[in-house]
Amino acid sequence: MSRAYDMAITVRGVESRKRKQVQRAAEQEWPGFDGWYFQCLESANILTASGSGNLCGGESEEEFADRVAQAVWAAHGVFCEVEVAATYLEELPYEQHFRGEACYAEFIVSKPKKKNASKPAAATSAAEEEKNP
Repeated sequence: MSRAYDMAITVRGVESRKRKQVQRAAEQEWPGFDGWYFQCLESANILTASGSGNLCGGESEEEFADRVAQAVWAAHGVFCEVEVAATYLEELPYEQHFRGEACYAEFIVSKPKKKNASKPAAATSAAEEEKNP
């Protein structure tokens, strides 16, 4: 059984010289990862990406997170923090809002009356001055 997901990965504490190896390792586990972004901050270097794909064979999100973290650690060679955010795409929560005849009737009753299209105020004033010199 295959399930569609969007996966986002954040790796904190990445050594600059190892970031390409880390990217390749993560992409081998989730080919959908793209749009890699690397930030050098005072506290740590951060590498992020996201992408869509499918978990297969009944693999859970936790099992995937373990698998990708282990691949990243093997490529990096020393500890770095790995965070994986999994969004299941097949049954996203949603809210449905229906507006029927009762709502339409309420709209018609409460709708503000449209004013007649009139000349701009400056033009009206000039016209009145001509009539009443």
